[in-house]
Amino acid sequence: MPVTGLSPGAGAAEPADLLVRNAKVFTGDPRRPEADAVAIRGGRVQALGGDRELHRHVGPATRVVDALGRRVVPGLNDAHLHVIRGGLNYVLELRWDGVPTLRQALAMLKEQAGRTPRGQWVRVVGGWTADQFAERRMPTVAELNAAAPDTPVFVLHLYQSAILNRAAVAAAGFTRETPDPPGGQIVRGRDGRPNGVLLAAPSALVLYSTLAKAPRLDEDDQRLSTRHFLRELNRFGLTSAVDAAGGFQSFPDNYRTVIDLAEAGELTVRIAYHLFPQEAGQEIADLNRWIETVRPGDGDAWLRLNGAGENLVWAAADFENFAEPRPELNAGYEAQFEKAVRLLAENGWGFRLHATYDETIRRDLGVFEKLAADGLFPGTGRWLFDHAETVSPGSLDRIAALGGGISVQSRMSFQGKAFVSRYGAEAAAQAPPVRRMLDAGIAVSGGTDATRVSSYNPWVALHWLVTGKTVGDLCLYLPDNRLTREDALELYTRGGARLTGEEHVKGVLREGCYADLAVLSDDYFAVHEDDIAHIESVLTVVDGRIVYAAAEYEGCDEELPPISPAWSPVAYFGGYQATPKPSLSGARQADLLAQAVAESEQHRQWRVQRGFTPEARTPAFDACFVL
Repeated sequence: MPVTGLSPGAGAAEPADLLVRNAKVFTGDPRRPEADAVAIRGGRVQALGGDRELHRHVGPATRVVDALGRRVVPGLNDAHLHVIRGGLNYVLELRWDGVPTLRQALAMLKEQAGRTPRGQWVRVVGGWTADQFAERRMPTVAELNAAAPDTPVFVLHLYQSAILNRAAVAAAGFTRETPDPPGGQIVRGRDGRPNGVLLAAPSALVLYSTLAKAPRLDEDDQRLSTRHFLRELNRFGLTSAVDAAGGFQSFPDNYRTVIDLAEAGELTVRIAYHLFPQEAGQEIADLNRWIETVRPGDGDAWLRLNGAGENLVWAAADFENFAEPRPELNAGYEAQFEKAVRLLAENGWGFRLHATYDETIRRDLGVFEKLAADGLFPGTGRWLFDHAETVSPGSLDRIAALGGGISVQSRMSFQGKAFVSRYGAEAAAQAPPVRRMLDAGIAVSGGTDATRVSSYNPWVALHWLVTGKTVGDLCLYLPDNRLTREDALELYTRGGARLTGEEHVKGVLREGCYADLAVLSDDYFAVHEDDIAHIESVLTVVDGRIVYAAAEYEGCDEELPPISPAWSPVAYFGGYQATPKPSLSGARQADLLAQAVAESEQHRQWRVQRGFTPEARTPAFDACFVL
């Protein structure tokens, strides 16, 4: 956008491609934590400093962006996001993320059912919890039938349950004779007919296998859906993600879309991906085949293999449905698990493990400690536990000794109430014990586990880390298990970069690092902590490209083709439903007024330093007080 005070310098030795100026830049670099401007050249940070210092980098072709005094942070990195699977289905899903009332959610569903063509489903797949609604409850089957009497409707609630209307029960083929799947329950009425409620008890297989019966997009629309999903992630300042793979995500078939986008230069989020064996009993064969084909680190800055997981063998997976008792894993799974871990460690592969409960973590650590005697731990491959809500201090010490890491997700922000109901507030106060993890010297990264559990909005997760509160405003953590804003942001920037071995080029704004940054709608370090969840990006830059632009910068980003199919819920409602900030209390109003006064004084001092105004204040004059 046009700015005053800067003019192209034809003699600039190294003109920047892009200059972001008049900003409050948080670099994440302890050696230079702040700056006023960032110069970018060739996809890398060229220079940081004051506006006057970086004037020399403005050439005739330099694109200059005035941040208007906004906060700039390194691009965010979600260390556990199902970005590949989420992208393939994004435009088919009605997102209840951020919707404040069940009444609004049902109204959206009814409207969408009216435009959904015959044969298609209306699907609400994660990113919400009943606790976010003013009504504090889930929809009923009767309400779904009333909203959509003829169109199949599937509503997934966390890893706990799904609700289907009458048409969806029929479309899924559920009858009196349909048996309950292992670890799941098809709830039935007195007559034995399925009533539309599916329960994970505790396995989510019944939920995901039912969703898999819905129609899919063709290849062209999957590609376009993924591009729009990546743009939606850019909306919140995300520039990188580590894909945690998952069930019903087969390699290479379901990875083809992001591979094609990478080859075409159309990715707007850097992706490091994992490989997840899909068939129980075939895990070792799959791992062997992958090891012979590819290596972790293969790829480039946009798309790269990062290792195996988050399951290595199905028998070792615990399920995190906090509405159900902790699952007891099969006795003796360690023998098969050891084969998988040994195979990966001997070939330098990193891996990540889905482990919710300390009981699982202790058993897994026993296998690692056995292999450590053979020199395989600590090894060359990065490895970590995902989730770890109930990990114990003793297990943290063992993880640190073996050189492991932990990736925590904001699942408790959405499932915290269920956890408290089952295990109590005292246990919930350290679930997960993020501060203890950091104090133990463990490499910790932050993620969302979106899209089928938590929302993909990283600011909701940062709000949880800083405040200790759920999306329903239940306070889970005492101050000793909350993070400072700097520490929380570090988990979402350099934390994710460490997970992929890219901390020397990513997660920090420093000369020579990737030019990935976000200009924020509100100052993360200054807003009231309850407003952190409302932050978005107004300008997101990846590799020096403006990939998302809003507010004053609208239209500065790359244009996307229209959403297809035209009846897509995203085409009408968008993705995350941004809600107005809550009304201010008297104390909040006073805080904001004090901030405004301080900013006014800072601006006066800036003008004094540059000689634009005299240092002595001009006495106030009010004619009402003149005698």
